[in-house]
Amino acid sequence: MEVPRRSSRLTRVSKPSIKASSDSEVSIPSRVKRARPASISCSISKRHERQPHRSQAGLKKYAHLPLLRDTLVPNLICVFVGMNPGVQTATVGHAYAHPSNHFWRLLHKSGCTDRRCLPEEDGDLPRLYAMGNTNLVGRPSKTTSELSKQEMAEGTPILEDKIRTYKPEAVCFVGKGIWEAVWRWRYGRDPTKQEFRYGWQDETENLGRSKAGVQEQGNCGGVWDGAKVFVATSTSGLAAHLSMQEKEAIWNDLGVWVKKRRAERIGAVAMPTE
Repeated sequence: MEVPRRSSRLTRVSKPSIKASSDSEVSIPSRVKRARPASISCSISKRHERQPHRSQAGLKKYAHLPLLRDTLVPNLICVFVGMNPGVQTATVGHAYAHPSNHFWRLLHKSGCTDRRCLPEEDGDLPRLYAMGNTNLVGRPSKTTSELSKQEMAEGTPILEDKIRTYKPEAVCFVGKGIWEAVWRWRYGRDPTKQEFRYGWQDETENLGRSKAGVQEQGNCGGVWDGAKVFVATSTSGLAAHLSMQEKEAIWNDLGVWVKKRRAERIGAVAMPTE
């Protein structure tokens, strides 16, 4: 007598299906829950704690470099504001010293200076051309990406105080990002595309202006209502979003005004008094 075979379908053990998704990850049925072991979670959190903040790491990395001195005296025609000193600049102790930086070239091409000065002559700018230099952030770094927004925010009221103390006629921000940092400190947000523009800004944006109702006396008498603000392009060799011709066109607008004010000052000094 032949014993009937047991159906394989009855003896087959059903298993939950595991399907591979398109990105090669395995999907597991929802009833199966996986929890990360506590030891792994702790090790990951500790690893993140050990990683220093980028700006904190920069403070240690460039701590051996000296700070760059400002070249400021009262009653200048224009003060140029950089983001912060680069490594080359801090090393040699002179503004915009890296060979790829176009600051001194654009200063000459625009007519702000009658010749192309050298970085080593930065200390002579106030005496020769009634212009000076300072920075939003004092500490040096290789790139501005190594600075935190907090550092930029902390530097803004310090800059306002400097301008209020020395009272120049105008301030030129050497780069869009520097003006955006000041804008964030003032308004708590970045400027919109419609609000940002290169060149002269509205008088309401004057730098160093005193609080409402308080009048500042100018260094040469009269009321001082803050320094006019001009936003120029960055002079860094890494800033390639604008052509050199476009940069020169923006800087030329500043140069025209600087030459005019310098000539007016010379004329006022030469004018005989009765």
